[in-house]
Amino acid sequence: MKQVILGTAGHIDHGKTSLIRALTGIDTDRLKEEKLRGITIELGFAHMDLPDGNRLGIVDVPGHERFVKHMVAGATGIDLVALVIAADEGVMPQTREHMEICELLRVKQGLVVLTKIDLVDDPDWLEMVREDVADFLKGTFLEGAPILSVSAATGEGIGELKQALTRLYEEVEPRSVEGPFRLPVDRVFTMRGFGTVITGTSMSGRLRIGDPVMIYPSELKSKVRGLQVHSKEVQEVLPGQRTAINLQGMERALIQRGDVVATPGAVVATHMVDVQMELLAAAPRPLKHRAKVRFHTGTAEHIATVVLLDRVELLAGEGAFAQIRLDQPIAALRGDRFVVRSYSPVQTIGGGSILNPLPRKHKGHEKREAAKALETLSNSNDAEILVWHIRAAGWAGLSQDELQVRANVSPKTTEKELHRLISQKTVTLFDKDNRRLIDRQALEELRQAVLSTLAEYHKRFPLKTGMPKEELSAQLGKPVEVKLYNFALRSLTDEDRIAQEMEWVRLKSHKIDLSGDEDVIRRKIEQVFRAAGLQPPFVKEIAADLPGTSRQHQDVLEWMVSQGILVKAKEDIYFHAAAMAELQARLVAFLKENGEISTPQFKEMTQASRKYTIPLLEYFDSQKVTIRIGDMRRLRESKAGQ
Repeated sequence: MKQVILGTAGHIDHGKTSLIRALTGIDTDRLKEEKLRGITIELGFAHMDLPDGNRLGIVDVPGHERFVKHMVAGATGIDLVALVIAADEGVMPQTREHMEICELLRVKQGLVVLTKIDLVDDPDWLEMVREDVADFLKGTFLEGAPILSVSAATGEGIGELKQALTRLYEEVEPRSVEGPFRLPVDRVFTMRGFGTVITGTSMSGRLRIGDPVMIYPSELKSKVRGLQVHSKEVQEVLPGQRTAINLQGMERALIQRGDVVATPGAVVATHMVDVQMELLAAAPRPLKHRAKVRFHTGTAEHIATVVLLDRVELLAGEGAFAQIRLDQPIAALRGDRFVVRSYSPVQTIGGGSILNPLPRKHKGHEKREAAKALETLSNSNDAEILVWHIRAAGWAGLSQDELQVRANVSPKTTEKELHRLISQKTVTLFDKDNRRLIDRQALEELRQAVLSTLAEYHKRFPLKTGMPKEELSAQLGKPVEVKLYNFALRSLTDEDRIAQEMEWVRLKSHKIDLSGDEDVIRRKIEQVFRAAGLQPPFVKEIAADLPGTSRQHQDVLEWMVSQGILVKAKEDIYFHAAAMAELQARLVAFLKENGEISTPQFKEMTQASRKYTIPLLEYFDSQKVTIRIGDMRRLRESKAGQ
């Protein structure tokens, strides 16, 4: 069965609560203070069975100007509005403000109910009020809507109103059950024997008893212990139902109106949102850059700062892109509507739609660029919205789950569009295990950064074979996660643009050519180290006899190691490769014959001082020629058969 919620709107004492009681038999004023004062202070809830058997949920809102924030909370999630206007008074200030709020929240359908007709004796007066109301509704979503006259006291017109509501019920588009569950909390209380109960209007998805849920923005976890719809226990809740949820193991003090109960991971908690907003034509003054406002979304109200992105003030009747910075986090998704009320005096002045629930903070000259990007986002279809968010993530990329939350596109559409985007190579899936995505342009920027960084490194160190992978990653200019970094390196390797050797990376085109001085250095070093055998000098000891700079000496030395001319046993201790090969052959032969060798025996074999003996032994350990057992060395099994 389709779920439809009707909300009331209108000025104080125009008979909203009495009208609902006449329609349903339910008194929505439940508080003692409401009974004593005769006015609605808090949200009230009821339901009615229409003549065709369908059930209509009803939210009654307070009409007093002091409680407009409750009205905004109540209007969240309604499908239809009954704009209630007393026939003996006509359009009043809160009639206008409530109507503006409904417009800002994009309520699409409804009707007008002229109440208290039993207090009007003059037919001409009633007709004048009807004409005044029709004129007031011009240009709004209620222009041309039915205007019905009723009396809650006598029952006159109630039957016709029920028939009109039945027709409107049929016109409401059913909500999709696809996607995660979400419900803004409008009431929290404790029931003896049950614990904490929250109520609200479910906005999307399904919820069943036993399902895990998360409370946003606090991100506390709980589980559904029980469910009710219109005071009846149910096993499942669907979108558009007035719902009570009994939460397991949750303290009443940890939840408040404005929180959102949702499927874990389905919503984001954020201190900032990028929005498209409009200032009402009736706003008393322009909205200035960095103005303090009261920001309402869902059932939440928070103090916020409006950062205008492409202007210093927003004039009445104008629209603009802005960043809302909140004093406390909210739970939000793209597409959520909001209302803005002035900080003081409190008055509804505008509203709009959330475009990006997790933006970066826009500063200085970046603000205008952000406004242009938001304009693109506001005019995009589902596929373009997905690409926009992946592109905005830059080198960080996004997982499919993160994208789902940021873009708020239905899961089926997201899956379908991502398959197409990946096949077209507009988007790249660089981590299949975690379904992480990156925009094609961002990936190419990363690849170009790798190439340019390597080119600069080769220019600075022409004799080095390559650049250490960790150093290359650190020099790219932006942080990049390991899996994406390795993906970029593999793609460049597959294209034969770079080469990877162990922990070194180089351009495929990189070739080492020694200059005249460098070749002289190379020949002199090789001559000295070949002659020195197993008792080589430190390079600094022969530096005075070498041409060039100490930097060139070190570069040539490292090049000789990379070419296999010299072997580096330890920092500042190098041996000629021929001497090391001859020593390794003797060591292996000794171990094959004797099984093990001590340090003194090895020293005797090399005829080298202790400063070389230990580094040589440790070198052969590191090369897996030998293995140390206690104070002895034995031949590694892999070398024993050689």
